[in-house]
This record gives sequence, C-alpha cells and structure tokens, in this order.
Amino acid sequence: MWFSLLEGVEAKGRSEVFHPVIEEFKDLIENDPIIYMLFHQMFSQIPNKPPFDRDPNGNPQISDYLTMLRCFNEIMTSAPEYKKGLGLVGFPINAIINWPMGTPSGVAAFLNEKVNAQVGKMLKEWAKFLDSPESRYVLTNDPEKGWFGPAALTEKQMHNFDNMFKCQPSEPYHGFKSWDDFFTREFRDGARPIGAPDDDRFITNACESAPYNLQKNVHERDLFWIKGQPYSIKHMLADDSFTPLFVEGTVYQGFLDALSYHRWHSPVNGRIVKACIQPGTYYSQSLMAGFDEAAPNKSQGYLTEVATRALLFIEADNPDIGLMCFVAVGMAEVSTCDIQVQVEQRVNKGEQLGMFHFGGSTHCLIFRKSVDLVFDLPCEPGLDASIVPVNRAIAFVHPRKIKANL
Repeated sequence: MWFSLLEGVEAKGRSEVFHPVIEEFKDLIENDPIIYMLFHQMFSQIPNKPPFDRDPNGNPQISDYLTMLRCFNEIMTSAPEYKKGLGLVGFPINAIINWPMGTPSGVAAFLNEKVNAQVGKMLKEWAKFLDSPESRYVLTNDPEKGWFGPAALTEKQMHNFDNMFKCQPSEPYHGFKSWDDFFTREFRDGARPIGAPDDDRFITNACESAPYNLQKNVHERDLFWIKGQPYSIKHMLADDSFTPLFVEGTVYQGFLDALSYHRWHSPVNGRIVKACIQPGTYYSQSLMAGFDEAAPNKSQGYLTEVATRALLFIEADNPDIGLMCFVAVGMAEVSTCDIQVQVEQRVNKGEQLGMFHFGGSTHCLIFRKSVDLVFDLPCEPGLDASIVPVNRAIAFVHPRKIKANL
C-alpha cells in the first residue's frame, strides 16, 4: 500500500474526513503563524530535482502540508507492507517527511514543542491500530507484499523465520495477534546463545544491532548538533544524578534496522538501580546530516540527546564494571520504549530488559571512566556495519590495578 499511497489519497479527493488527531494537526498548523510558516517553507526548501522528486519509498514527493496530512490520515488505519529494497519500508510517516525534515524549516518545525506533542498523539493513535487484530492483514504469504511471502523471507533478518522465532506457522498470520505482536517477536530458546554467561569480565550485545560508534573520554557537555555529533553525557542522561560518574567514560552505540529483532537484553549480570523514560522528540535530525535518504540514520549520535529514550542503570556484579547505563533511543515511528524490568530486580546476562515498538532504532551502552574496556567487534562501527547478534560477547573488562602500599 505504501507504494501507491499518494495515488490512493488523490483518488479519494479532498472531501475525505480526517481522523480527529489529524484534524487537530491541521488546526495546529493553520492557527499558529510560526508553525504555518515553517510547514510551508519546509516543502519549498526541498531541491527541485531528482532524487528529491520521490520519497525514499518510491512515491512521488508531496509538496504541501495538506497532502502530507491526507497521507497521514490514510496511514492511521494501515499497517506496513513489505517491499524489497526500500530502506524505509517500516517507516511510512518517516518516508513522507524525509526530505522536508532535512530542510532548515523542517528541523525547526519538528523541534517545536506543539508540533512534537501533536506528532506524539498521532503516533499513539496509530499504535492502537497496529496493536489490533485488524493490522494483521499484511502478515500473509503474498509473494511481493506479505511479510511471510518469498520476497520477505529472503531478507537476512527474516531468513529461516519459523525456526528462529517463536510463532505458529500452521495458524493464520503465523499465530501473531497483531502487527505489533509480529514486530516484537521473540527468538526461540537457544537461537541467540549468551556469550560467556558465567564470566563477568565479558559484556554482551544488548540488541540485535550493527555497531554505529565507539567513543571514549566523552564530555559532560558537548556540541552534539555539530559535525561528528559528539556525545554530551549530561544531555544523554537528562541531567540524572548519576551523570558525574560517566563523565570521561565510554559510549558504545549500535543501530537496529526496521527488520531487526527489537527486544533489549542485559549486557551484564547485575541489579537494576534505576529505570525511567525520558520524553523527547519524535522526528528530528541534525542539520549537519544534510538530506539523508534514510533520515535520521545519519543523526544517531544527535538523537541520543534529544529523542525519546529509556534509561536503565545497572549495577554490574563485576566491580570492575560497576554502575553502567543502557540507553534505548527511539527513532521516528519507533518512539515507544517499553521497559519490562523493575528497580532492584536482579538480571542475568542475556535476560530481557524491554523492547521497542515498531520500526528501526538505536541504543547505547555507557561506562564509567575507570572501566578498562577492550572491544571485540567483528566490523568497524559505522553506517555500513554488519549486524552483530544479540547476546554475543562484544567487550572484555580488565581488572582494576590496585596500587600496593609501600
């Protein structure tokens, strides 16, 4: 459906009835002069040449806010179909605003508190549909568009699906109750073995993810919106009281794409000390990223400071690791961070901590300055890195050197 979205909207004409949350969005744009200006300018600032004449999902690029809202309205009762070769296959809203979001006015518009709040309301309404049985219509064996069709099952993340994931292949929709149930699917027991489960010196991958960045000696405050997007610990941790402990420490970041497994697992044996959700933006990217054809992938560092995210502080059993922090960062459609553990709960390495609902996302592991880490990654971090299985050992911590009394 996403690949004839604009045509479908135009066929209905301009007499269609908007969903209440989309009608609210329209009123917000038209009644606030600054927002009205920004939503006009963001479309006019898109270059008038290929590839900007089409969105990243292959649809003709829309050119005004009313058509944008009409497309959003269509999406409210639709679930993502599979389409091979499209990077934003799971991001229909993101695809619509991908180019406008990268303009100066688009950056300003989606950082606006009123706009961000309305986008949040829209995503919550859509999430209700995606969690309903009606959303299962895309979970079929349609050869091109179905998520259990031959085209989808050739994807690396979907390959050997029936043996890798908990499902009921003989039942309709593989036994999934909704699109969201399919998206938050679980691996079968043993599908992702835990690296060195009884050796607390090893830290495991918290998500099925590709290494994106590894940075040491991170600053308390930094210019996270500039080229390179340095980490700014105070902003990442929302000025939590634990912030000083992580200044000059290490940040490892990994990216989950739209087809990946989206549950989080503990990278260490330890105890949950604190867990909270930090509200933030839904659609924002760094201006330094330019026109990113898969926005906001090139803005992942920036998003750790501004996007909606979950903060889980874990006191590792190994004192050479001590207190660390897992940060789950929502991206675009994926802004529901669902924490599944409680404060003071004991967690074992590989045990589930929570999950993202819908789309691609990113996450960080943050360690204190005193932690002497050696990372063992199968590829260099970056946008083209390969996916590393969840629960695989990715780092080793050296014991702290204790000075002898002379």
